[in-house]
Amino acid sequence: MESAAVQRKVTVIPAKQAFAGVNSPDLRPKRVAAYCRVSTDREEQEHSFETQKQMYTDMIMMKPNWQMAGIFADEGITGTIAKKRPGFMKMIEECRRGKIDIIITKSVSRFSRNNLDCLMYVRELKQKGIPIIFEKEGINTMQVSSELLISLFGGLSQAESESISMNVKMGIRHSLKSGKVSFSYSSFLGYKRGTDGKPEIVPEEAEVVRRIYNEYLIGKTLKMIANGLTEDGILTPRKTTQWTGGVIKSILTNEKYKGDALLQKTFIVDCISKKAKKNNGELPMYYVENSHPAIIERSIFDRVQAEMARRSSKRKTKEVGTKTELGKYSGKYALSELLYCGECGKPYRRVTWNIRGNRKIMWRCVSRLDYGKKYCKCSPSIEETVLHGAIAEAITQKAQSEGASTDRILQHIEMYQAQQDTSSILAKQERLRELQRKFDDLTSIDIEQADTGEFDEQFESLMTEIHAIEDELSEMERQKSKLEKTPEQLEEMAAIIDGLKNHPVQYDDLVTRQLIHYIKVVSKEKLQIYFKEGTIIDADI
Repeated sequence: MESAAVQRKVTVIPAKQAFAGVNSPDLRPKRVAAYCRVSTDREEQEHSFETQKQMYTDMIMMKPNWQMAGIFADEGITGTIAKKRPGFMKMIEECRRGKIDIIITKSVSRFSRNNLDCLMYVRELKQKGIPIIFEKEGINTMQVSSELLISLFGGLSQAESESISMNVKMGIRHSLKSGKVSFSYSSFLGYKRGTDGKPEIVPEEAEVVRRIYNEYLIGKTLKMIANGLTEDGILTPRKTTQWTGGVIKSILTNEKYKGDALLQKTFIVDCISKKAKKNNGELPMYYVENSHPAIIERSIFDRVQAEMARRSSKRKTKEVGTKTELGKYSGKYALSELLYCGECGKPYRRVTWNIRGNRKIMWRCVSRLDYGKKYCKCSPSIEETVLHGAIAEAITQKAQSEGASTDRILQHIEMYQAQQDTSSILAKQERLRELQRKFDDLTSIDIEQADTGEFDEQFESLMTEIHAIEDELSEMERQKSKLEKTPEQLEEMAAIIDGLKNHPVQYDDLVTRQLIHYIKVVSKEKLQIYFKEGTIIDADI
């Protein structure tokens, strides 16, 4: 007998009442935290900041089912980057540790001005069952429509930040265009803010800056200068005692030390990431001359930049026809870049010989090192102590001789400069103006009525001569600039030599680098030493 069909029965189990913030029937005290923020630290905002903290303290303590979990606050900090707000991040960490049940804040814009950050933290806390109550907008994040509303209000807050940021940028760029120079005094060596608000030189720090420039010019490397300052216990721009080559380089390349300022070297990409980017031509830069008192003379600053470029060009490379690499600039051995073979023209290198357990330092031609006598048959190997003795003797001879050669060179330079200023340069400038007038007249002709062939011929002739004269003037200016720097260099060399006159000269890499342009190894008995001011001395080895 078949059994009767069993009737299907569905029983409804009512849903539990969802948590609804302050209206929850849960009688356990809720640990409530408040978050407040003001974006500036100006005096008028300080009252608002303190008012917010007091208001939330009163609100939480007066609720019978609420328990104070803390007032988290950030003062004078932008709301676009959450990770740079210590109060905010501490509150989030407390939520992750289960120490907070509810967060209350004034508005979406106070919580975050970055829409992405705002939604990310709202979703994380919502998954943990922690509601955020935004008073101004009346939003509780546990409600279904909360995320849409937060997106709308968050987007508006972010757009407002971007608008404010754009206005600030425009103001800053306008001040840059007018030549307003700003200093980061807390991390800038040599200057402080004066009583009039303008940069003022700090004498003790200025001496450190001058020391750095002088030591670089006499041949020391960035690392050698940094080590010396560290050993002497001198404070860095950020008031630490550990100097690095990077800090030294930044001081040597900063035009502010010669009294000028290059503005807008970097710029902020956007107000959300706050990422600074080097200005590679995306925005205009402004160069302000004589904007503040100089610590370093222009001529010295320019010489440092030229020396830095020269050293940078000495990368590890190989001479054509050699196997041995040529090392980069070394502050340790001056002869690595001064000593050359008189036969093949290749540089000499420092090598160590080990003869029956005895070490001997020698200098040898690179070509001879690589190929023996195949390409360089007669270049001698010279013992370092003998080489140093010969160079020291030549410097002694130079120091004890009369200084008329320097005076004579300076007189020739002055005469040459006077001749250039009054004749050749002026004549070429006048010719250039005449050609430009002819060019203007030519281009004003009605081309349809002119002879096309004759027009093209005249046009090409004028442009060729204009470009040629412009090139000649540029070269003259370069030579003039070089000659203007020469007297100072010669006077410095004369001062060094004068200081050596009454002492027997010991070999010194720094003195050698200051005085000597290069040294040619003529034979195993003779060196030819070329001094920077033009003197050539034959030295016996």
